[in-house]
Amino acid sequence: MDFDLSEEQRLLKESLDRLIGDRYGFEQRKTYGQAPEGWSRELWAQYAELGLLGLPFAEEYGGSAGGPVETMIAMESFGRALALEPFLATVVLGGGFLRHGGTPEQCAALLPKIVDGSLTFAFAQTERHSRYDLADISTTAMRDGAAWLLDGEKGVVLHGDTAAKLIVSARIGGGRRDRDGVALFIVDSNAAGVSRRGYPTQDGLRAAEITLAGVRVGPEGVLGEPGEGLSLVERVIDEAIAALCAEAVGAMAAMHELTVDYLKTRRQFGREIGSFQILQHRAVDMLIALEQARSMAMFATMMASEEDAVERRNTLSAAKVQIGRSSRLIGQQAVQLHGGIGMTMEYKVGHYFKRVTMIDTMFGDADHHLRELARRGRSPAAG
Repeated sequence: MDFDLSEEQRLLKESLDRLIGDRYGFEQRKTYGQAPEGWSRELWAQYAELGLLGLPFAEEYGGSAGGPVETMIAMESFGRALALEPFLATVVLGGGFLRHGGTPEQCAALLPKIVDGSLTFAFAQTERHSRYDLADISTTAMRDGAAWLLDGEKGVVLHGDTAAKLIVSARIGGGRRDRDGVALFIVDSNAAGVSRRGYPTQDGLRAAEITLAGVRVGPEGVLGEPGEGLSLVERVIDEAIAALCAEAVGAMAAMHELTVDYLKTRRQFGREIGSFQILQHRAVDMLIALEQARSMAMFATMMASEEDAVERRNTLSAAKVQIGRSSRLIGQQAVQLHGGIGMTMEYKVGHYFKRVTMIDTMFGDADHHLRELARRGRSPAAG
């Protein structure tokens, strides 16, 4: 199988790596994180100029008609940089819902604004009781003439405190965990009845608790077929998991490089500690785990567009298992081999470990996906 990038993909990677190298040093990242929104609007505009925000969208909306490979390239670079901008929330999740479930009118109105950087999205799905069950939804949507009234609470909404639009899942019928009866709505974040409480997450990003109290949404704000929204949620989240796998690989690769460089320069007992064979073995264990994760991230990327939902979900679960295992091993080894400095806020290896730990928990951790594979009667390729 040919894993080489095309000429266009190679140029995309080089352009993004150059921008990240020039504009996303560790100290610069701290500055971006201190901004009111927790990320850089200036860099977001540069992403738009480079065409990054239009990677997965059709040319008629100003995009470049790219696919999962282009998203993988971008997310791996963002992982190396520990990027704070809402690419996942806006382009992968928000844009994914519009691509797969939006009407032509919705796509024409909203996708060009994502592409030019003027509109950001957040996906409000998780509730306090739901954990990793996508069907466990208590937020309700009731008919009010041609419109809908939304009531409920959503938690840990990634970039939910700064997003201009929210995509909200709500139940219009069935029991709390039923697959049927789920609907999706596009909600203006400043609409009457919407309240948001933002806060920083452990990895330096931003999230929000969101309350919906009688929020009115017109028929133009309905995504897909009301009552059949869960399959759309699963489809978009599968693509998001593939993107997160690529981001985790970028972060793990950076941790491995930092650790090897440290072993080559830190001196103890009169010589570099990298000359000790036991530490060399641990660095090799990190490299093996990284390559396993990279292989599964590529597999996830190839399967992200698979139409067979069962095969797609099995593959993405297997990738999530391996990413979780590899990120824990690499992160723990990186911090331990650095010693005390690896735990400090002033040194970036600990920040990478925080980010991959958060990636592991997003949309189901390794243990959850291993259970899902067992429940569906399939053994993970990651095993």
